[in-house]
Amino acid sequence: MSAIFLGTPAAAVPSLSALVQVDDVEMVITQPDRPAGRSGTPVASPVKVAAAQFGFRVEQPGTVDELTKLLLQSEAEFGLVVAYGRILTEEMLATLPAGFLNVHFSLLPRWRGAAPVERAIAAGDETTGVTLMRIDTGLDTGPVIAERVTAIAPSETGGSLTARLAHLGARLVDDAVPDYLSGRRIPVPQIATGATHAARLTKQEARITPSTPADVAVRLVRAFSPRPGAWTETNAGAIRIHGAEEGGDTGIPVGTIGVEYGLVVCSLPGGSMVLGRVQPSGKPAMSALSWMNGRRGEPAVLDT
Repeated sequence: MSAIFLGTPAAAVPSLSALVQVDDVEMVITQPDRPAGRSGTPVASPVKVAAAQFGFRVEQPGTVDELTKLLLQSEAEFGLVVAYGRILTEEMLATLPAGFLNVHFSLLPRWRGAAPVERAIAAGDETTGVTLMRIDTGLDTGPVIAERVTAIAPSETGGSLTARLAHLGARLVDDAVPDYLSGRRIPVPQIATGATHAARLTKQEARITPSTPADVAVRLVRAFSPRPGAWTETNAGAIRIHGAEEGGDTGIPVGTIGVEYGLVVCSLPGGSMVLGRVQPSGKPAMSALSWMNGRRGEPAVLDT
């Protein structure tokens, strides 16, 4: 028996490592190298780097036809998909005897789609988890094999929670995939209610305006860290916010960033947001206090 692994980002690497303990890996499929940085030099995905260290065969199909051909030629029993970056067609799903499994970073059917971790934080969810499912032709609608539940810590960001869920997902692979392959664990249909869609993140929805409630603003900062990054437009230019905590009422006018009791505070409806690190347009990230000191303490007003 052997398996195919399909994945691309760093969050997929722990599951690849776990799969090695479960079955032989025939090949690893990942996205083509992408240009990065100002030089535009192509950079290998984290999964490609990890697969090369394991000594696995690596394929990087650039088209649907190329991927389909690889799968049709495979002699693997099943495939494991973790954030590969391409939806598998019905023809692809029929190529392997035991089908394709997916490690998804939410408790399905909540947050089906591309950005489940960030959406959970932005929505104020208190719990999330990881689901191992068998892929069908829908968007994260396949039957569930196993799941793990975990609380979302008040300080977790999109990046830190993704990293933690990646390791939970790897444990799920190690625990549940052997039972699935042996027939001891049978996938069960997802519940019919409570489905939500985790659409891809956009820069515009990460913007904080004078009408954004304070608690929502802090969640946006957490959810969209590190990408695409929460930001606001002010009379001092655009400012990216790298860290913030929720504060109480303040004497600073709503929609204004100022200094109060030695803290840089953005006053918003329902309270305030205490800024940690910020990045003014065209400048490196710095502490919010350093930024305000550079402005001689002059308040910045948020644009609507």
